[in-house]
Amino acid sequence: MASLPSVAISSTIKLESEFKRRTATFPYVDKRNSSSSYLDKAFDASNLDIREIQSSTCLSLLQKCVEKNSFQEAQMIHGHIVKSGLQEDLFVMTSLVNVYGKCGAMEAAHKVFDHLSKRNVVTWTSLMSGYVHNSQPESAVQVFIEMLENGSYPTNYTIGVVLSACSAMHDVKMGKQVHGYVLKYGLEDDTSIGNSLCNLYSKCGGYLESAMQAFWRTGEKNVISWTTIVSACGDNGDSKAGLGLFSAMLEEGVEPNEFILTSVLSLCCTMQAIDVGLQVHSLSIKIGYENNLPVTNSIMYLYLKTGWYSEAKKLFDGLEKVSLVTWNALIAGHAQMMDVAENSIVASRNGVEALDMFLRLQRSGLKPDLFTLSSILTVCSNLVALEQGEQVHAQAIKTGFLSDVVVGTALVNMYNKCGSIKKASKAFVETPSRTLISWTSMITAFAQHGFFQHALDLFNDMRLAGDRPNKVTFVGVLSACSHAGMVNEGLGYFEMMKNEYKITPVMDHYGCIIDMFVRLGRLEEAFDFVKKMELEPNEFIWSLLVAGCRSHGNLELGFYAAEQLLSLNPKDPEMYTMLLNFYVSTGRWKDASKVRKAMKNEKVMQLKDWSWISIKDKVFSFKSDDKSCYKCEEVDVLLGDLLEKSRNLGYEYLEHEETEDKEARIHHSEKFAVVFGLLKIKKPAVIRVVKSSSMCRECHRFIKFVSMLTEREIMVRDSKRLHRFDDGKCSCGDFGVI
Repeated sequence: MASLPSVAISSTIKLESEFKRRTATFPYVDKRNSSSSYLDKAFDASNLDIREIQSSTCLSLLQKCVEKNSFQEAQMIHGHIVKSGLQEDLFVMTSLVNVYGKCGAMEAAHKVFDHLSKRNVVTWTSLMSGYVHNSQPESAVQVFIEMLENGSYPTNYTIGVVLSACSAMHDVKMGKQVHGYVLKYGLEDDTSIGNSLCNLYSKCGGYLESAMQAFWRTGEKNVISWTTIVSACGDNGDSKAGLGLFSAMLEEGVEPNEFILTSVLSLCCTMQAIDVGLQVHSLSIKIGYENNLPVTNSIMYLYLKTGWYSEAKKLFDGLEKVSLVTWNALIAGHAQMMDVAENSIVASRNGVEALDMFLRLQRSGLKPDLFTLSSILTVCSNLVALEQGEQVHAQAIKTGFLSDVVVGTALVNMYNKCGSIKKASKAFVETPSRTLISWTSMITAFAQHGFFQHALDLFNDMRLAGDRPNKVTFVGVLSACSHAGMVNEGLGYFEMMKNEYKITPVMDHYGCIIDMFVRLGRLEEAFDFVKKMELEPNEFIWSLLVAGCRSHGNLELGFYAAEQLLSLNPKDPEMYTMLLNFYVSTGRWKDASKVRKAMKNEKVMQLKDWSWISIKDKVFSFKSDDKSCYKCEEVDVLLGDLLEKSRNLGYEYLEHEETEDKEARIHHSEKFAVVFGLLKIKKPAVIRVVKSSSMCRECHRFIKFVSMLTEREIMVRDSKRLHRFDDGKCSCGDFGVI
């Protein structure tokens, strides 16, 4: 770890008072004294006349190289400087170091620096700035240390550069040493240094208090100072403090700029503080930022995230020019709205809107970037829109974004959720680099699709590659063991997680182990494991035990688990539906009435039964006993035919009492969606349906028969899991229904 030399902290070295506040700037060039023949016409370094070159001319021409980002022309001017004998002019050579750095040629910059007969603080700072500019902060810090060892004193600007390097490296230890230097020479109240210190502690994470101290010790706070500390609050998880500071800034009379407005709006998004966001929106209009695109994007994103879709749409439609950033904000906002939607129906509508926005973006002539592609792939995942996802995959290949790990991982997730494990595996293999998220996504995908050994083999490959698994990774591994009935292996991985990786189990891990015992009918062991859990069992755990006892006919343990579940007053209507079905199927009418009363007392909403299917560029939705469904007569005819054929093969309707409408119970929404898919999607394409709630046992049994009768693969992703029906069997092993 680099550290400052002893000379930097020695009490024998003093800064001259007039030097302490000196800033590192290049000399002013008066263009009137420059050769107008070079500056007024098109700049061509190859036409320079050595006899006419002066230092002021060189400085101006070198600045032109920076504007054009032309390393080659900077080299030509360098040659003319040497020929004209100006290499002894420190101003000119310092400017050359600066230009090479700005043009990304740090090797050339350092070579010029090494051959200088003399250097000043501006020269040292120029080299440091070049390294920071070119993402080589370690080299910048090394140059700073060499400067101190050579007896040169840094200016405020130099300190700012080295603090930026420490921020880029997230090296708080080195940053604190520089901070100590700042304190020693009384520079902490300088605005630029205070801003740099605040930024350092913010970027290093966990040092918000230090950032606050640096901010309050800054003498003259400008809008950059306030923006830095407000952003620091957001980066370190204290959005409320950030909003409070913004209010304090306004009280101080500091006028906001677009950067602090976007930062504050981001905090409003995090806190879902729509009231504050509305005030910030009004303020932005008042001070003239109503047409500022970054601010408008941030306001629009806030409205989307808080469900104010119509207001976001008004902002979007009112834009004269829409940038890719705006499109991305709108698409990403709809994708996030799917996650926070009040129900699956609203989520589906948001997803359809996002797909429509993506099509409009393409028609606008703009090309999607990796952020667009990853957002729309998330939407396709949630809608199980495989065709649209495949089109996005093709675009990723065409535009070269397939190599990006974010897009690659999004593709794996999309294919997994759409039920295509082969394509998910192919996308994973084609991803050039692996991250913890991509490994975990593929392991989970294999587990969900029943490729248990593949999941465990991939987990071992991940460990051999040196990637450390996290909690989510082990959920995938334990889930694979559970579905495969590999109890000993599952318990072994559970112990590995705790002992080797020091990961404290969470409820999902315990749930996998209990599910493992339940699937094999080892109910006594499951209940014993619950007693040994370090966490208090929640609704999820007790619901697993109720479902397991019901499947294996152990009523005594089932009733006990049901009582425990009911005592927790679950808010999930699916939990109550499962309990109601359990009591009704066992003739416990008093308990069934008790459940209905609890549902009424807890104001539990009745299960909203919706399903939808994506075909080409359209999403078709269905509700229970849907009389208004598309092609209703054709659907009714085929559904009736399949019901009759299923009965001939042994299918029996089992009476339930959770609703008074028997027809609605027979014709749950997924039946309509599956039958509609059979009519509209030709063989051998897979039928893919999404359902807002868990499948009931009746529909689950029926679709198993349908998959056998039609020789079609059918996938239904309900609120709990993916069901892959093929030749009369389901990937869930019949344990995933209520």
